[in-house]
Amino acid sequence: MTFLRPAALVFLTRWWGVAAGLAVAMIGLIWGLTAFGFVRWLGWALVPLGMAVAVAAAQKARFGAGGGGAGIVTVEEGRIAYFGPLDGGIVALDDVAHLALDRRSQPALWRIDRAGQDPLVIPVDAEGAAALFDAFVALPGLSVETLLAAQHGPAGQVHQIWRRAPSPFARIGPH
Repeated sequence: MTFLRPAALVFLTRWWGVAAGLAVAMIGLIWGLTAFGFVRWLGWALVPLGMAVAVAAAQKARFGAGGGGAGIVTVEEGRIAYFGPLDGGIVALDDVAHLALDRRSQPALWRIDRAGQDPLVIPVDAEGAAALFDAFVALPGLSVETLLAAQHGPAGQVHQIWRRAPSPFARIGPH
């Protein structure tokens, strides 16, 4: 039994990392200003560490929680799996060629393109979709701010978020 409203519980669950990071930074600041010796230096080290945790947690919280939509998303060992009522599939992060957010539909859809295969399309509100944040930020060169801006950008558009750079070892023409 909980004494919190469901909406408040969702909010607290989504933003707890920010509060934890700020708490660590605050403890570090207090120790840095009031303690002596090793504890003082430890306190000053905790301030940027806590702030880094808070910033990373804020980015993840802004990404969204997912849930309540069609299908289930899991991310395990470098693979994204989506199983929905009509379609689904599994894609390895190493095989992702292009990532886009299609905001023309309601709910919006993640479109994960891979070479030589059909794209994997995942509703942003699919159960477990919050795990996509960690998968997406593992893509080399992906800008977190571009990812977050696409989610909160204008509706009715397809937002191109990331494209894999061509391999310098790819063959160019016949040899």
